[in-house]
Amino acid sequence: MTGDLLHLPLAMAHTPFWTRAGLAGCALALAALALAHPEHGAPPDHDGLGVDVQVRTGNGANTFETVPGWGKMPDAKPLGPTHGGIALDKEGRIYLSTDSDRAICVFEPDGTFLRSIALDCKGVHSLSIREEGGREYLYGAHLAGNRIVKLDLDGKVVLQIPNESTGEVPGGWNGLTAVTVAPDGSIFAAMGYGSNLMHKFDAGGKLLKTFGGPGKGEGQFQTCHGLAIDSRFGEPRLLVCDRENRRLVHMDLDGHFLGVYATFLRRPCAVSIQGDLAAVAELEGRVTIVDKNGTPVAFLGDNPDAKQWANYGVPTDAWKEGLFTAPHGLSYDANGNLYVQDWNATGRVTKLKKLVAEQSQPSLASMLSFGLSVPLAVLVLVSRRRR
Repeated sequence: MTGDLLHLPLAMAHTPFWTRAGLAGCALALAALALAHPEHGAPPDHDGLGVDVQVRTGNGANTFETVPGWGKMPDAKPLGPTHGGIALDKEGRIYLSTDSDRAICVFEPDGTFLRSIALDCKGVHSLSIREEGGREYLYGAHLAGNRIVKLDLDGKVVLQIPNESTGEVPGGWNGLTAVTVAPDGSIFAAMGYGSNLMHKFDAGGKLLKTFGGPGKGEGQFQTCHGLAIDSRFGEPRLLVCDRENRRLVHMDLDGHFLGVYATFLRRPCAVSIQGDLAAVAELEGRVTIVDKNGTPVAFLGDNPDAKQWANYGVPTDAWKEGLFTAPHGLSYDANGNLYVQDWNATGRVTKLKKLVAEQSQPSLASMLSFGLSVPLAVLVLVSRRRR
């Protein structure tokens, strides 16, 4: 929270003096409340709490409770390095990619491990799922294999890109970070660890268009890390996690820049949309929920220990229930629960159970701090282009 205040001068530079004074006062008051009342976005006290104690996080209608021990493996061994993504099928089963020999793990909603699939797809960096002709398919950005893979739910590869119809790919095929599929079947890939270009393919893998590139300007990216199709605004859009520019960006499906959707984020890695809300996995120790306008409405698992942020090596005995270290992949389920994968050498996944309204009545401090966050949110919109 307080780290984000460093960005305020940039946002306030083009606002009237009276507005700057009022917003600065609200920002400082909100920061003070956040420090004094850590129940807003994080558990109030972790002293003595182990990993088997339920912890609440968030606020108001976006209050969640952790499910301790979710996803434990039946062999009692670690999940293995997690540097991937999460997707859910229509039955609610959870697909979680790993960098270990477990490849893509499949779980029941209660955390029961079912099986590992696609054993030749170890190191899938992001996952999405799509129904086609009454069947569901997983699309994976197979970073370790330098390819996009389309899998059936048993893990069989039914398509890969590049293939014989792809053609020459500008910038080379290196550093694949994300893949998503538009309603018309077009496939979008992000090269966030390489050229920072994005490529559009048809459903068979033929290259149609390339756009983007490195930079901080409109239509440019510094680590285009995660992708999602955003259908909340009429015509579907491409929502890009522009990680090192600390923002989410909208592009149309022809690759034209539409505007910055949310900014001042802590290195956004992945995004999942449900209804009017979007949950953002931020590598620097937090999940943020933003509304349709891109305004933050809740912070989940906000880790006060900055040394653990984006830290791949945090050992299991240093984990705190309800606090994240390096959120990398996440997904909502149909009931509004969230599944979050931390980037971690041992492997870590957390289920956050969404609480219904009567279970999640906010404290006075949470209500006050949320009220103050409304004017503060104007800062997020100051430099945003109108959509």
